[in-house]
Amino acid sequence: MLVGDSGVGKTCVLVRYKDGAFLSGAFISTVGIDFRNKVVPLDDAKVKLQIWDTAGQERFRSVTHAYYRDAHALLLLYDVTSKNSFDNTRAWLGEISEYAHDDVVIMLIGNKADMKEERQVKYEDGERLAAEYEVAFMETSAKSGMNVELAFQAVARELKYRKMRNPDDPKFSVTEYVKHESQKNASGCCS
Repeated sequence: MLVGDSGVGKTCVLVRYKDGAFLSGAFISTVGIDFRNKVVPLDDAKVKLQIWDTAGQERFRSVTHAYYRDAHALLLLYDVTSKNSFDNTRAWLGEISEYAHDDVVIMLIGNKADMKEERQVKYEDGERLAAEYEVAFMETSAKSGMNVELAFQAVARELKYRKMRNPDDPKFSVTEYVKHESQKNASGCCS
């Protein structure tokens, strides 16, 4: 489930992930809730993700709350060009802890990372907040596609790990996976 303030780019991230496209220009805010399916290859299996896109406006919060308890993972987005959307993530995290299951996978995502000139929230601030709440963190750009695939892949891997794990399996960490894959992609490594 994608959650966060209105205008942070939840729908754009979902469309980038699902269709590989960017919604440019003005578009209508999500009303209530919408969802898309995507089947992704993951190691030796295919995983079907049902991704729920929620409205960020306050007037739709009660509708969104009803879906928290059934969510296996929550991607909490803020806009790196909006300090206000970042400040509101604490309230979102409070709602998540109140309405979602204790074992829900949570990833904090700073979106619009391509907008360097307009940035109001430092990468380190997002990292610190994620560490404080013990959730995974990364920055994305729906416009360029940066880390969008990786965010969903990391969450899908965590969910698959939880569902399929054997007692002898090594522990999977979304945070470590994201760090490893980001470093691998930055260095141009292919293996």
